[in-house]
Amino acid sequence: MMKQRKSREEGHRRKFLVVIDDTPECHRALIYAARRAEHTGGGLVLLYVISTGEFQHWIGVEDIMRAEAREEAEAVLARYENEVNSVSTIRPELVILEGQRAPQIMELIEEDEDIAILVLAAAAAGSEGPGPLIASLANKSDAFPIPVTIVPGDLTDEDMDAIV
Repeated sequence: MMKQRKSREEGHRRKFLVVIDDTPECHRALIYAARRAEHTGGGLVLLYVISTGEFQHWIGVEDIMRAEAREEAEAVLARYENEVNSVSTIRPELVILEGQRAPQIMELIEEDEDIAILVLAAAAAGSEGPGPLIASLANKSDAFPIPVTIVPGDLTDEDMDAIV
């Protein structure tokens, strides 16, 4: 059963959420969401989740590792932001959170009522399984608060242009 969310206030625009995980299929989700957001007058949110499981060390080492992970997240998001800027006029919101990916996605969706669609991409044909993010979120689908668009990982730019 889908959890009900408050309706968006008038004047707010629908946002597409893309989780940036540096997998090959992530690129397809990003391009689709950027083009779709531009075509529909929506917004785009790029989310990078830093796994906190990596920070189980002495406090000083943990602080250094956390700072390095944050720098890496910022660099990855900047690269994907440049990619969005090369295919659309959308200026994405960049969000970095720490924790386990699925709960952080759910929390962000709960906090930002304008996020209306989560865009994921399946792994390309011939890959094992749909991709790690889709697999992890599939178990939570009964309580997912927004629609999820799954873009085929091998969708061409021409095919994408035809459907956005």
